[in-house]
Amino acid sequence: MKRITLTLALMTFAASPAASADVARTYSYFSIGGRTLSEIEQQLRSRGPHVQSTGQRHPGATRMEFKTKITYEEEKRRCRIADVKVSVDARVFLPRWRNRKTAGPETALIWDTLSKDIKRHEESHLGIAKRYARSIENEIGNLPPHSDCKALQQRAERVAQKKLDEHDAAQVRFDRIESGNFEWRLMRLLNYRLEQLEKGRNPG
Repeated sequence: MKRITLTLALMTFAASPAASADVARTYSYFSIGGRTLSEIEQQLRSRGPHVQSTGQRHPGATRMEFKTKITYEEEKRRCRIADVKVSVDARVFLPRWRNRKTAGPETALIWDTLSKDIKRHEESHLGIAKRYARSIENEIGNLPPHSDCKALQQRAERVAQKKLDEHDAAQVRFDRIESGNFEWRLMRLLNYRLEQLEKGRNPG
């Protein structure tokens, strides 16, 4: 019996043996200034991370790399998938407002609400990535045995690429939906925060 282990790394932007799918994340922060909401908005547009897929700067971004490790087992002139593990390395870029402590209470409230929504949005991208990493593991792990390991490897690579293309489309679709209801979502969050503050001032 012969075992062959191959690793396939694919990049995507954004973005169960399945239970083994894992997302490792690191956070990077970019500093913005401004004292009014319009100034903060301008800073986010000019200093936010550049996203290649849109050609624009965004308030936050997530860059991801999918790594697929496949072990093939060859026995009695048949080759099968012995093991497959998919991991995602993600780097999340978020804004940090340096004037938060000296801001007026209304501006600070809106910023706190906005920054939490930006982080939630990027964390949602990671959730989508993890879901597709699990799907890649499942689909490759369920491939039937083949008479040739090289042919099976090529089929596994096609499956991985197909799922990654679907992943990229899902990330774009998520961004489109989120941008479409951004104002409604932000107003709902602000109203909730205001209600919580009011309850804190008037307990009972």
